[in-house]
Amino acid sequence: MHLTWPNCLNVRDLGGLPTTDGRQITAGALIRSDNLTRLTEAGVEAVRAASVSRIIDVRTPPECEGDPSPFATDPFYRNMPLYNADDPYDPALSLEQHYIMMLDRNPDLLAAAVGAIADAPTGGVVVHCHAGKDRSGNVVALALSLAKVPAESVAADYAVLDDRMRDNFAEQLALIDDPTERRQLAESFTARPETMLAVLKHLEYTYGGVEQYLRQGGLGDDQVNALRARLVG
Repeated sequence: MHLTWPNCLNVRDLGGLPTTDGRQITAGALIRSDNLTRLTEAGVEAVRAASVSRIIDVRTPPECEGDPSPFATDPFYRNMPLYNADDPYDPALSLEQHYIMMLDRNPDLLAAAVGAIADAPTGGVVVHCHAGKDRSGNVVALALSLAKVPAESVAADYAVLDDRMRDNFAEQLALIDDPTERRQLAESFTARPETMLAVLKHLEYTYGGVEQYLRQGGLGDDQVNALRARLVG
C-alpha cells in the first residue's frame, strides 16, 4: 500500500503480503521508503503520526552527512550502511550482480540491519535508502523471506515502484548524453522481479537460504523469533 508522506516518492506499507503458512504481514509493521530528507514539514509530521518506533537509514555516512535525515537526532533513528568504504563498485555490472556482491561481502551489515528491525520497540519500522529500491529493497526482501513470505511474492513486492519515482528516474536519464553512462544508469533504475528471484536463488544455493545467510552474518535465535512475531499477524 502506497503511503502519502510529502514529498517522498516511493513509500509503501508491506502489510498484507502472504506467508507460506497462510498468514500475512501485519499492516504498519514494516515500511519501505525513499530518502526521508525529501520530507516536507507535513511529511515529517506524517511519519511521527504513523507510530514509527525505528527508522533504519541504510545510506552511507557521506550521504547522511551531505543530506542529513530530519530524524537524525531522534532516539529511534539508526544509520546502518550496507557497504564498507573500500567496497568496489563497477558500473558495468548488472543490478543482480551488484546485489549479490553486496550480500556476499557484507553479511554482517545486512544481518545487523535485519536485526535492527527485530529489536525495535513496539511500533512500525521504516527502512530507507535514497530511492527506496535497492539497499532498502534488499533488507526488506531478507526480512520478508525470514517471515516466510514466498520468494515470488518477495520479488513481486521488490518490483513495485511508485509512478512518481519512475518519473524521477526518467527525468534523471534525460539529462545524460553519453550512451554508455545512460545505459548503465537505466540498468540501475530497473526493478525486475527476476532480479530479486536471482538474488534469493543465490542465497539458497550458496548459503542454504536467507535464514542461514543471516545467521552466518550474526543474527541470533531471539532476533529470528522476534522478527517473525512482529511482522506476521
